[in-house]
Amino acid sequence: MVKKVVIAAAGQGTRMLELSKDKSKHLIEVKNRPFLAYLMDNLLLAGYKELVLVVGFKVELMNGFVEGYQPPAGIEKEDYKITTVNQVEILGPKEKEYGTACPVKCVEDIVGNEDFLYLYGDNLFSVDDLKSMNIDDKFCYVAGLKHDHPEKYGVLIRDGDDFLEKIIEKPKEFVGDLINAGLYKFTPDVFDKISEVKKSVRGEYEITDAISILSSERKVRIKIIKDYWQDFGNPDDIKKVSDFLDKNADSKIEQK
Repeated sequence: MVKKVVIAAAGQGTRMLELSKDKSKHLIEVKNRPFLAYLMDNLLLAGYKELVLVVGFKVELMNGFVEGYQPPAGIEKEDYKITTVNQVEILGPKEKEYGTACPVKCVEDIVGNEDFLYLYGDNLFSVDDLKSMNIDDKFCYVAGLKHDHPEKYGVLIRDGDDFLEKIIEKPKEFVGDLINAGLYKFTPDVFDKISEVKKSVRGEYEITDAISILSSERKVRIKIIKDYWQDFGNPDDIKKVSDFLDKNADSKIEQK
């Protein structure tokens, strides 16, 4: 069983404009709670008990959030553990080393030889979809989601029934409608592959490059999630997520 979840929450979130000037986008409030709280609620409700937050921007505010976090009804504070890891202390400022592979690089000592989930602190998934990624086998998994506009995302190309052949980023021509939802289950194999990753054309270290290496060794499978994926990157998303929470009583998000 997978127990640990690594949450990437080191960035500021500049697309949130003035809203993330003094705090990271993960702490911007939706319905009087930081967005990150809803993600953590669903992870705990899905049965994951060890959450590792990789932080960087305004670390003191993230630590304060963790201290004040109230879990969903029925879950007590002694039932789970939240650890914070400072990416800037480990890797240096974003000008030196940055990208979606970096949070994973920072947690190798904490994760050790265990499988773990990896996701971003500005994405929200359902409890059931998070549960579905708790897969006890030797493979890595990437969550796939059917989308009407795959050209805006990384598209997952299958190798056979459910193995991943490759990810095509923002394809200009239609290659499929199954997109990378940014939710992963990794085995410890990922740490060796991250050491092989070079800077991308964006000047960042991309977790998808590590996944591509793993998929070339037939070690990555696709898990299709069924409920939803809510992104929290732009000011407009505050109202979108708020409306979503109001309309989806079955989203299994509970508040005390």
